[in-house]
Amino acid sequence: MRYFKGKQFKKDIILVAVGYYCRFSLSYRDVSELLRERGISVHPTTIMRWVHEYGNL
Repeated sequence: MRYFKGKQFKKDIILVAVGYYCRFSLSYRDVSELLRERGISVHPTTIMRWVHEYGNL
């Protein structure tokens, strides 16, 4: 999909982060910590941008 073209992170990581936020009503910081536990360092602000951009997909 071209929605994710040019992004620093892979499509799967973005979808997992947005899914955690939307499905489990976690904060951006909580999602960031969950990803960090799995070896992926993402700032909570980045997750917020992803949710705004991809939350409707």
